[in-house]
Amino acid sequence: MINQNGAKADVVIIGAGVIGICTAYFLSQSGRKILVVDKDEVCSGCSYGNAGLIVPSYCVPLAEPGVIKKGMKWMLNPESPFYIKPRLDRDLLDWLWRFRRASNEAHVKRSMPVIRDLTFESLRLYNEIIGSDGIDFGLEQRGSLFLCNTMKAMDDLVVKMAQLQSVGIEAELLDQVQTQEKVGELKVNAVGSVFYPQDAHLQPARFVRELAQKLIESGVKIQSKTEVLGFEKTGNRLTKVRTTRGDIDAKEVVIASGAWSPAIARELGLRLKIQPGKGYSITLERPKVSADLPLMLVEMKVGVTPMGDTIRIAGTLEMAGMDFAINERRVQGILKSVPHYLPDIDPNHCNLIEVWRGLRPCTPDGLPYLGRAENFENLTVAAGHAMIGVSLGPVTGRIASNIVLRKDPGFDLNPLRLNRFN
Repeated sequence: MINQNGAKADVVIIGAGVIGICTAYFLSQSGRKILVVDKDEVCSGCSYGNAGLIVPSYCVPLAEPGVIKKGMKWMLNPESPFYIKPRLDRDLLDWLWRFRRASNEAHVKRSMPVIRDLTFESLRLYNEIIGSDGIDFGLEQRGSLFLCNTMKAMDDLVVKMAQLQSVGIEAELLDQVQTQEKVGELKVNAVGSVFYPQDAHLQPARFVRELAQKLIESGVKIQSKTEVLGFEKTGNRLTKVRTTRGDIDAKEVVIASGAWSPAIARELGLRLKIQPGKGYSITLERPKVSADLPLMLVEMKVGVTPMGDTIRIAGTLEMAGMDFAINERRVQGILKSVPHYLPDIDPNHCNLIEVWRGLRPCTPDGLPYLGRAENFENLTVAAGHAMIGVSLGPVTGRIASNIVLRKDPGFDLNPLRLNRFN
């Protein structure tokens, strides 16, 4: 393809979600000429409609003991939190096999400190961004409250609480009365709860878009509606990124495209084991009585997050491939779960703002890919963050920036290496 505009960049970042924009932010401090491209708009994927959580309490990886058994049971229910669309797909079968292998205690024990450290550093960086750039994106560290309807779920939650406490995550076990006191005026139906005071939340789209605007003002170029078609290579270096808007000469390339990363990387011989996990959120006008901290409805795997004058209800993990169809049964399943825990909130009597779905990029072991590719000296990958992309956005961006600049990443990246499934 012709280089129509003579486009050149020191670093081309593919993907304008939270990971790509945070990478551009930290790289911009080096004085490099940066170009971010995205096939859609800034913050048009999972960075837009997620639950907005920064959660040390989520440092248990997606692949954990018992999850396969639960998943098999949930698959029989069309409104359940987890669903795998039956299909003969070699990549999916390979992913499921590796997911099953990773769902063990040893893997969980190895992975929890990794996610914990990255999450705490990311939260620190969020506050640093506020301090240095004055961006207001509704960041609040009020903790999160995990509500249980049943004693069985409560018993399981206590086990997980102890697991988290063993790696330094603060937690408080609350009875029914203490749970109600924690929430305030909002009536709660729960036998008990666990409160994680170190958790925080924000308005994710506001963060990504305002940070992107700051980058544009500082000279970073962000080009939307630009789809990557392929690459030109010389030896073990990428020299051009071919796009629907012409070729771009690039000294360094970063793939940060979420669920689309495997397709982009495949031409380069990279087999990224990422499956899209569809999630849903419903944003409603905030009721007169609501909580000021995120509430997790444990049995239904649904989160309710306050976001300014709205609340966002998010949940489900639907493994259906690159499928953007909205399954209304799943949306209704999410909404129906809320009054069972929060009888004062009836979604049918709240003003609907938006129903959203997005494809979370899920790896088999629940850890993201983050590192430099072995076969190309100027290619970095930052993808596969599943449900913790917002939690790890800033720290991933800083690490990816350090990799590009050939600096010490500041973390042991061996658990996140690109070839760990080979």
